[in-house]
Amino acid sequence: MTIAVTGATGHLGRLVVEALLDKGTPAADIVAVVRTPAKAADLADRGVEVRQADYSDRAALETAFAGVDKLLLVSGSEVGQRVAQHANVIDAAKAAAVGFVAYTSVLDAQNSTIGLAVEHRATEDRLAQSGIDFALLRNGWYWENYLGSIPAAGETGALFGSAGTGVVAAAARKDYAEAAAAVLLSDGQASKVYELGGDERLTYSELADVISSVIGKPVSYKDLPQAEYAAALEGAGLPAPIASMLADSDAGVAIGALDTESGDLQRLIGRNSTPAATALAVSTS
Repeated sequence: MTIAVTGATGHLGRLVVEALLDKGTPAADIVAVVRTPAKAADLADRGVEVRQADYSDRAALETAFAGVDKLLLVSGSEVGQRVAQHANVIDAAKAAAVGFVAYTSVLDAQNSTIGLAVEHRATEDRLAQSGIDFALLRNGWYWENYLGSIPAAGETGALFGSAGTGVVAAAARKDYAEAAAAVLLSDGQASKVYELGGDERLTYSELADVISSVIGKPVSYKDLPQAEYAAALEGAGLPAPIASMLADSDAGVAIGALDTESGDLQRLIGRNSTPAATALAVSTS
């Protein structure tokens, strides 16, 4: 059985390849689909087959998927272009007779009100219409998403956001990667939908306490109105669309859009999710 992983040099995709290898999958049975093969030289050295393709290149994708039995479609990073890009991947997979696709979506994609869910929802719909067997890995937030906030928190003593008293059931990227590998290596996954989130469900005030413990400095949470938080992020140098997306996601936290108690992640990986303090401790290493 040949398993392909798209975006295999990205943060999540690389971890999925590592998880497949750790679970005993022969390297020769793994295809790493990447935009820049040179960045996957270490994977090639381990025997993983590296194939070049970009989400925008339908023909290259079809060639990359030749002989693939199962595919992990890791959602693209170019927000605003992902519907068309993901459609290319799905259409190429169908043309290459890929038997199964797992897709990294977002929590409760079909009902979520956060802006990020729009492209995920469209991709889920495209998969449902494709005729390919598929599973949905609806990933929650990554604890690593907060790593960029730690330097400023250390300097100002504050974690800024617009999440109110909502909770986020985040987990480490490695947790989600292990879950994806478990699905890819299991039979009977067609039509399965997994709502994936950590068992540590924190408010931002609690997250500020975690950051404080990690950096050894007092940190408190400063809640801002959504528009004010977006402006602050933009003022800190983030592009306006990214600042708006992050502030919108925080507002989603406030209403429970990034929370789940499904237990799906824990069942797939066979353990508790990685604590926030562990995931964020890399900021001090």
